[in-house]
Amino acid sequence: MPPFSEADLPDDPVELFATWFELARERVPLAEAVCVATVDASGDPDGRMVLLKGFDERGFRFFTNEASAKGSQLAAHAHASLVFFWRELDRQVRVRGAVERVSEADADEHFASRPRDSVLGAWASPQSRPLRDRAELDELLAAVEARFGEGEVPRPPHWGGYRVVPRSIEFWQGKAGRLHDRFHYTRGTDGRWISELLGP
Repeated sequence: MPPFSEADLPDDPVELFATWFELARERVPLAEAVCVATVDASGDPDGRMVLLKGFDERGFRFFTNEASAKGSQLAAHAHASLVFFWRELDRQVRVRGAVERVSEADADEHFASRPRDSVLGAWASPQSRPLRDRAELDELLAAVEARFGEGEVPRPPHWGGYRVVPRSIEFWQGKAGRLHDRFHYTRGTDGRWISELLGP
């Protein structure tokens, strides 16, 4: 595992995430895979894997069908947590915060960058809702293919992006004997980050 210590902590956790993520992309298959956890109407947690599609000082972005279970849950309770786990590096990052919608322009730009089969699938799939059988999904896809032919496929009105605006970020570095390093950042009321070392 890469060496890391408390002395290496920058003031900004997003800067540290960028360093860890760059190394993960070099050494870990699908390093951008992240578990997004929300809560449903009963307060029960609900997690699933998505792909990180960018991050900056404003937060961490992903895109999805807004009519899906996670979209409905975020509409009712706009908070989420993210968990990245990079086994090859023995590292984990946890993010918690409020969730906001990305702009329509950002959603359009990202949708236009997706492979054609993915954009057609975004129109065809009734995500998170019951299907009669697999044949029904094939029929829905065939109808979408007939509708758009070889032409441009616009972004569906129910498809967009979300940004998790972090209020806390935790970095976990595995160590021998289960004496792991845990570095926790919390955003203060003045907007600045406060870091602390947690027990493993």
